[in-house]
Amino acid sequence: MRSKSMWYEKLTFLFKNRELRNKVVFILFLFVVFRIAANIPIPGIGLENLRNFFAQNQVFGLLNIFSGGALSNFSIVLLGLGPYITATIILQLLTMIFPALEKIYKEEGEAGRQKFNQWGRLLTIPLAAFEGYGMLTLLQRQGVITGLTPMVMVSSIVTIIAGAMFLMWLGEIITEQGMGNGISLLIFAGIVAGLPVNIFQTFVTWSTSQIPSYVLFFVLSIVIIAGVVLITEARRNIPVSYAKRVRGSKMYGGTSTYLPLNVNPAGVIPIIFALSILLFPGMIAGFLAGVPGLVGTFAANVVLFFNNQWVHGVLYFILVVVFTYFYTAVTFDPKAISENLQKMGGFIPGVRPGESTSKFLAHILNRVLFIGAISLGLIAILPNIVAGATGVTGFTFLIGGTSLLIVVSVVLDTMRQINAQLQMREYDAF
Repeated sequence: MRSKSMWYEKLTFLFKNRELRNKVVFILFLFVVFRIAANIPIPGIGLENLRNFFAQNQVFGLLNIFSGGALSNFSIVLLGLGPYITATIILQLLTMIFPALEKIYKEEGEAGRQKFNQWGRLLTIPLAAFEGYGMLTLLQRQGVITGLTPMVMVSSIVTIIAGAMFLMWLGEIITEQGMGNGISLLIFAGIVAGLPVNIFQTFVTWSTSQIPSYVLFFVLSIVIIAGVVLITEARRNIPVSYAKRVRGSKMYGGTSTYLPLNVNPAGVIPIIFALSILLFPGMIAGFLAGVPGLVGTFAANVVLFFNNQWVHGVLYFILVVVFTYFYTAVTFDPKAISENLQKMGGFIPGVRPGESTSKFLAHILNRVLFIGAISLGLIAILPNIVAGATGVTGFTFLIGGTSLLIVVSVVLDTMRQINAQLQMREYDAF
């Protein structure tokens, strides 16, 4: 009861405080702008066969969920935030290859991150052009869209680039409000936007013979949602103590705390990385499938290979596990943490400062990360497993996968940031 009343008080304060209320209203307004843009189709493109194509294609269907139907509507923001996310992936991969880039990213602090953000924005433009051209060409060769003249192609690509940059700009504006990560919130809005339609379609088409399947489905949903929240919030606490220091007549330190290591330190990023990488071979092969000769035959076989549900599921799982380790290696440096602890007079009880602490942190991280990577991989492929077992496909949002993990992660992160904003203003009032 105390927890409920506390959250009620915080929610009341959130809407009583003029500054916070204006931020919430402004973010909701940007969500409305995003949804309007997602329903404005690109001029000159017919939409008759698009929805059937995205419903039948597994990879493009998942991308369509992320965009909140913008892809199947062939709207001006059909690529969503994909080009910007891909640009970020490329830059982070390059930090592993070029030490100079890694130095800028890790050692220059806020200035280095601003440089990377600017490079990401610039790289988004050619990537949006390439992905837009590939998407249009693929759909044209599949017979999904027809009558694509050179003039329509050029105008469509320009519109696609403008839409991608517009969404990136919206995401950065939302982030500046301090109420959550703008990119994640826009993806969250796209996912949730499709839920009412799925619920309506399920209730329209359901029959009494499907009641056992639906009961099993929703029981599994509750268990899986609880598991996703548990994995997202679970952490391994490493005890840290600080030596006592005397400065003048005052004594500092002598306290004990802990260093939290999340079971899933990479969050939802590995799933987004894996999806982006998994999309490219099929898109390029689809682009070449119409070419006569050996190249076209090979490309057609590649398309069939990647459309196989088992192949897609296995590759998806492997890539998620690999990218979990990769992204954690980029963002979490045991050596740097060990050095920072030593500078502040902190140490892990029973472990020598310096190199020994670094090795100890790396050892604990690898053990925790194994559980996190396997859990994340299973979460990614759960929709296919549960939908195949129950025959219910309208509510895959509820049974795990990228969509559920993003929703859970975004909700928890947004709650933390809103709570931080409330505490800051409560301290100011005090």
